[in-house]
Amino acid sequence: MGILKVKIGERLVGDGEPCFIVAEAGANHNRDLAMGKELIDVAAEAGADAVKFQTYSAETLYSKKTPKFSYLEKQTSKDTWQLIKDIELPREWQAELQAWAHKRGIIFFSAPFDYRAVDELDALGVPAFKIASFEIVDLPLIGYAAGKGRPMILSTGLATYEDIHDAVEACRSAGNRDIVLLQCASLYPAPPARINLRAMETMRRAFGVPVGLSDHTLGIHVAAAAVALGACVVEKHFTLSRTLPGPDHSFAIEPAELTAMVRQIRDIEAALGDGRKAGPAPEEQEMHQKARRSLIAARAISKGTRIERDMIAIKRPGFGIRPKLLDLVVGRVAKVDIEEDTVLTWEML
Repeated sequence: MGILKVKIGERLVGDGEPCFIVAEAGANHNRDLAMGKELIDVAAEAGADAVKFQTYSAETLYSKKTPKFSYLEKQTSKDTWQLIKDIELPREWQAELQAWAHKRGIIFFSAPFDYRAVDELDALGVPAFKIASFEIVDLPLIGYAAGKGRPMILSTGLATYEDIHDAVEACRSAGNRDIVLLQCASLYPAPPARINLRAMETMRRAFGVPVGLSDHTLGIHVAAAAVALGACVVEKHFTLSRTLPGPDHSFAIEPAELTAMVRQIRDIEAALGDGRKAGPAPEEQEMHQKARRSLIAARAISKGTRIERDMIAIKRPGFGIRPKLLDLVVGRVAKVDIEEDTVLTWEML
């Protein structure tokens, strides 16, 4: 299959590269531009690679006859259409948010939910398009976005193999092979038992593209675990406070958690290593010398004495003759007087 990578902005994303961490602001700006900028500040300070918003309009996203979602019943009495209308990202903000993100040194992009959003974001020069899980069946929209030539990040919540295949082919038919697939459970919050992290490797093998996780679980541990299983992208909703009103705040992580998640992911990447077992690292040399075992004189041994097994102990430190060479030491003659507890070396025998 080879090494799988795409380029998002100036960042290579995929096998062997650092995980591309997307702080998902989504609708958590609450239609407050200052709050949107503060979310960008938080994402940048946490060390995320990108901050992502969502660009949609109620008129092109939901029928007014859409039933209410049960998980939102305790939060609002509004019908679905009105709820979405009230949390739309004002599109005139996008250029200003992008400029603010650029100032803070973090990538800005947004998930388009209609053709106008694709055109607007394309005009801004965003480095990728993200297609949400629910939109994976909108093949015309996917094909239109893919035709802009930017990398496509596709979430796969609710999707069957057929759904994913159709979406991937819609991208490729538009001449776009820069695709990342994100495993996702479309529940808010999502229980860990429904995350199925192993599906990332299934998709990687099936479709030959980098994979990652769009995570809706509570906490940060599942997102961090995904990196150990090969996630090249991790997307996580965040908020300034889970107590804020709105549909996506309650399951999002707060600023301190976002910072901790980024740190944990980078620690896990460092811990994965290269897989080789090559002995002690330079930092381990002291432990190698002082804490490993080697052959030690179990009692005083006079010069000229033939070494017997009971004259030798195996204990720390480790800079003497290696224990596996014990049989080569037994039967040799001491060249010098050896005090009890002396670390044995070949020069003594």
